[in-house]
Amino acid sequence: MPYSLPEPCNICILKQLIDMRRLLLALFICVYSLPVAAQAPASYTSAELLQKLKKLHVLGSVLYIAAHPDDENTRLLAYLANERLYRTGYLSLTRGDGGQNLIGDEQGIDLGLIRTQELLAARRVDGAEQFFSTAYDFGFSKSPEEALRIWNHDKILAEVVWVIRQFQPDVIITRFPTTGEGGHGHHTASAILAGEAFEAAADPTKFPEQLQQGVTVWQAKRLLWNTFNFGSVNTQSESQFKIDCGVYNPILGKSYGEIAATSRSQHKSQGFGVPAQRGAAIEYFKTIKGEAPVNTLLDGVNTGWDRLLAGGALMSRPVNEDNIQRLTDSIISSFNLEHPELSVPALVRLYKRIGTVDNSYWREQKLAEVKKLIENCSGLFIEATTSVPYAVPGDSLKVTLTVNSRLGADVLNADAKIDTTYVIFDQLKKNENRVKTYTMLLPANTKPSQPYWLEYPKEKGSFTVNDQQLIGKAENDPWSIDFSMMVAGTEFIFSKPIRYKYTDPVKGEIYQPLTILPRAEIKISKEVNVLKPGDSLAVNVTISPNADLTGKYQLTTTLPDIYTKLAAKTSSVAGLTKGTPVSTSYSLPASRLKKDHYDMHAVLYDSTGNAV
Repeated sequence: MPYSLPEPCNICILKQLIDMRRLLLALFICVYSLPVAAQAPASYTSAELLQKLKKLHVLGSVLYIAAHPDDENTRLLAYLANERLYRTGYLSLTRGDGGQNLIGDEQGIDLGLIRTQELLAARRVDGAEQFFSTAYDFGFSKSPEEALRIWNHDKILAEVVWVIRQFQPDVIITRFPTTGEGGHGHHTASAILAGEAFEAAADPTKFPEQLQQGVTVWQAKRLLWNTFNFGSVNTQSESQFKIDCGVYNPILGKSYGEIAATSRSQHKSQGFGVPAQRGAAIEYFKTIKGEAPVNTLLDGVNTGWDRLLAGGALMSRPVNEDNIQRLTDSIISSFNLEHPELSVPALVRLYKRIGTVDNSYWREQKLAEVKKLIENCSGLFIEATTSVPYAVPGDSLKVTLTVNSRLGADVLNADAKIDTTYVIFDQLKKNENRVKTYTMLLPANTKPSQPYWLEYPKEKGSFTVNDQQLIGKAENDPWSIDFSMMVAGTEFIFSKPIRYKYTDPVKGEIYQPLTILPRAEIKISKEVNVLKPGDSLAVNVTISPNADLTGKYQLTTTLPDIYTKLAAKTSSVAGLTKGTPVSTSYSLPASRLKKDHYDMHAVLYDSTGNAV
């Protein structure tokens, strides 16, 4: 809330709404997101590849829904994704913007960026996928009615429905009940929305505009509440359905209690480091909607390839050599831990066979899984890196492209496509690096790096996202390069993000995302000013060029509307030099300031009238 000082003092808070496509927010990624998101390209042991091969058998999915990062049951997610081998997702309605911060002083949107990356780090550990709505975590809420009013109930319900229609879960699980035992208005609201969305997702009259965006209606089999025993609040009962999620996975060499501890400990800003747990761990479930489970969470759901035949009814499997189940069984039984490359020809055959499946959802899901297995069983190492952390539209960027067929699998004719140019690699030989460098020009209209949910001004209780296809996504898709090659006689395209790679003398080799900066950044000095009668408010507007900008530019600053004659101040600027800030100042009499909040805007235009 605004804080007003007693007379004779005034406080003026100037909200810096900087245009330039709101490029200042790109700075958030540079400062906050990169250290958390830094990660080397994923690699897998043969045991982990065997685990992923086994997952090809399973066509079942579960979506877990709660309100915040760290609300999720990481042990259950790990169990579902790795023991039951279901496609498993967590939908967090918020990004945790209103939480605490043990590791820094970032709050609000800044903290939400950190906690987004913490959740993604947790999912890389437990094997689940991560989704978000645009709801803003505005802090503790006393009631679900308050939360739903501030969030905009219909907007967030539509987004939950969208995620369900995209993900197509067989079972939906909530962390909290609708009756308030969760203690936080956001918690209860997440359960209410999950219950409403369970039915709305299957109703073609609800949010019908979504059906024109590539999704279809979807009816989950059941909605369950994962009951809990939190301190003095025990909602568990022996009459509820229960499963032991503490079992040990010998392929992974860990129990799900151990995996969950590592996953949960990624929530570093919340101080959620926990010890590993071993032994039985019973999870309880109460059926909210649909038929209650008896033996497994997915009772009544055919999770084999048979679900794609005759509307999902069980049928006798044909025994011809192209049967998907038979091919998968053969690949698993003959998998050689010391020579995974020997499975590549059969995996390519399986890939082609799955490509003929009519069900688009499971076809695309399993094609992606098999393609990843082909890449990793082949021992392929593929990367695109730069030696600089930032790039600027209109400037050149040198990219190093590397391909190594480490196991000598049948891989030929590698190339990389950058824009319309193909970079051709020399013939691949076993465990020999093939390296090419290419200098590309970033088009002047390249969009700077910025979290998609921060591109437009936030509403009171939610972020503004105008592209329906972005709803639910955890983060922006990275800027990537497509590598093409023939594997066992079939062309595959592997998309790899461009990463900034460097060597730290303490940490060793470090990978971080490449950040696209705006050509110039604008800063209005001081968001908060304390003034006394007779003072003048000094406003300094500083342009910090990230590239050399030749020609003439105009800086237009929109001042508080009480200064009618100064409503838009324009300054001419010429010959901006990279790294050399240019400033202009305005002096405003404080006597005319009557409110405690005013908005100011600053935009830099080129000679054609376009914002830089």
